[in-house]
Formats: sequence, structure tokens, C-alpha cells
Amino acid sequence: MSEPKIWLSSPHMGGQEIKFVQEAFDTNWVAPVGPHIGDFEQDLRSYTGAGHCSVLGSGSAAIHIGQRLLGVERRDVVLCQSFTFVATANSVLLQGATPVFVDSELETWNMCPVKLEEAIIDQQAQGKRVASIIPVHLYGMPSNMPAIMAVADKYGIPVFEDAAESLGSHINGKHTGTFGKGAALSFNGNKIITTSGGGALISDDEKLIQKARFWATQARDEAPHYEHSEQGYNYRMSNVVAAIGRGQMQVLPERIEARRANHDWYFKKLGETWLDAELRDGTVCIQNTSATGIYFLREPEGYFSNRWLTTVIVNPEETGGITRETIRLALDARNIEARPLWKPMHLQPLFSESKHYGNGVSDWLFEHGLCLPSGSNLGMAEFARIEAVLDEVFHFRMS
Repeated sequence: MSEPKIWLSSPHMGGQEIKFVQEAFDTNWVAPVGPHIGDFEQDLRSYTGAGHCSVLGSGSAAIHIGQRLLGVERRDVVLCQSFTFVATANSVLLQGATPVFVDSELETWNMCPVKLEEAIIDQQAQGKRVASIIPVHLYGMPSNMPAIMAVADKYGIPVFEDAAESLGSHINGKHTGTFGKGAALSFNGNKIITTSGGGALISDDEKLIQKARFWATQARDEAPHYEHSEQGYNYRMSNVVAAIGRGQMQVLPERIEARRANHDWYFKKLGETWLDAELRDGTVCIQNTSATGIYFLREPEGYFSNRWLTTVIVNPEETGGITRETIRLALDARNIEARPLWKPMHLQPLFSESKHYGNGVSDWLFEHGLCLPSGSNLGMAEFARIEAVLDEVFHFRMS
């Protein structure tokens, strides 16, 4: 009999969700509309500091509607982070626009402000309209939003943040998702809190959120019959799903604390070495050394990451040939899930013909990076199994 699966990031209920769901059933608010929707939106506004919020069926829906709200149209260019999940770019395609990919910086692994400006200058020189910019806060680490916003403001281009993985993360107390014109949140089953599926669009612009709600409910005009003068979508969140979200919000601080504790455990186990690296002629060069050959991404000064997933760089030159695949496969053999870092969009077959402003960072991260099991519900038994595999691979014991 195989050992129970240890997932990369599994749902973790707090206990209060059932109370809110039962309330929805007891009051017969099982239709898409209902009071939990407004309450969940208020919870998210209060937590993030965003002025307004509309909960939706997914984070992808939020990105899609967000691009339409910003006026993105067919043949427009949207500058997307290449190092991300495909939903970011797919949402651009849904608007008929062209995603153009920008590589990452080493400090955050997110959109590089230098390559961003290069992309803007080049695309505008070609006569293209750059309609929006989508930075992503991967694995909970905030993008360099001060620098990205400075570039965006210089050229008058709106920013829409993909904050699907970063609820609870901030820079000097300002939450991810509140820097740009709007942002997408995700409550997918693997996120730091979950509603099983679902997402939200947040913004300080009330008119944008009102329009988002209108489009998300099939753009039904005010009338006693079904009247439609604009294209809409079935993107709304149901009252029952929102009820789960209300329960999850009550334990969000605990979930962040647990994820960060996971990161601390791996950090101590695997050598306590932050990544110090620089680019030299398009090659990433590690500047420091690690006793184990494993490196972690530090939080820049003023940054706070929810550490949604613990990620590491594995340097085979220091590990005696052990690669991230060596570790991943060893964990997989014990029914423990780990995954490579995101494969950049410019390397995906779907976007093989797309323009990419590269510097080699995201390629290097994909080649050497690994996501380790990071669920907030990992216990001593699970960590003991993970540790046993790491000990076997690296032939060392935790001190």
C-alpha cells in the first residue's frame, strides 16, 4: 500500500466555512446572488486596502475583464511577464490582443523594469499600441512595483497586476494588487486561501468595478425583460462559493504564518543560503557559495512575501550533479509532489512566434528551479517523509 499523497499545495479548511455555507442553505441563498458575496468583497477590501472589489468565477476571468476595462482591443499589444502561468497570457488572447513577453529580474524573479522599458520603446517604434502591462507576483513575492509603475507612468500605460499567488504580500505595507489600475486575485484550490474555484477583481476605481460586475453577469441592462446592449460573460461568483471565502478569510493570517514557517524549515534544512546572482552577457552567474548547492530567494528590503510556495534553485556544479529533477523524481517516488518553476511563456509552443524581450533569467530559473511541498496543512509526519527523501538525496541530516 502506497503512502498518502503529499501535495504541493492542497486546500486547507479552517472550520468556519461550513457555518457560512449552512447559512446560505438555511436561507435558500443558493442562487448566484446572495449576501455572502457583498460580505466577502468587504472582507477582501478591508484586508488589502483596495477601494472596491468584485468577486468572480476565477482569477482568469478577473484578468480578462481587467484587460477589457483598460480598453485593450484587437491588435493592441499587452506586455506580459513571461515567467508565469499561462492564464495571464490566455486572458490577453481572449481580448483579441497580442501578448508580448518581458523577462524577469533576479531580485524578485518577476518582470524586469529594464526589459519592460526596452519593450515599450521598441513596440512603439514599430507603431504598435501598448495598451496595458501585466506584472505577476509569483509564488507570493511582490514584483518591483515602484520601478514598474515609474516606467508605466513615464509612457502613460495602465498596469494591471496578476496577484493570483500573492494575497497577503506587500511592499512597505502596501498590498500587492493595489499599485496599478486593478488586479486579479485567485481562490483556486491550491492558493493560500481557496473557495474551490473563484477569483476577484480589485481596484480603487469604483466605476471600473461597477462595469466589471455588469459584464460578469452577461451585461444585462435594466429592464423587466432580458435586454442586452453589450457583450457580457457568465463570470460571477455564487453566494455559496463566497460563503466558503468568508470562512477562509478568517484564517488567512494563520495560513500566511504557516507558509512562511514552511519556508523557514526548508531554509534551515537545505543550507540557509540566499541567492546572490548577476547577469553577465546574458548568463546568470551565482556570486556566493552554498554548502548544499541550494539557494533561496530573499525578500528585498521592505518586501513581505506570503511564501505561497517555497522555491529553490539547485546548482548541480555544487551538488555533485544533483539537479532539480533528481530531487523532484526522488520525492515523486515517495508519492510527494514537487514541480519545476513555471516554464516561461516564450518557451511554450502556443507562443513560439510571440515577441520576447529576454535576458536569460526566466530560462535559467526554469532549468534550475523547484517548487517544494508548501501546504499550510503540512504536519510533522509529512515533513518527516520529506526530510527522509532529502537526506537520502543529499546524504546529510538536519542539525
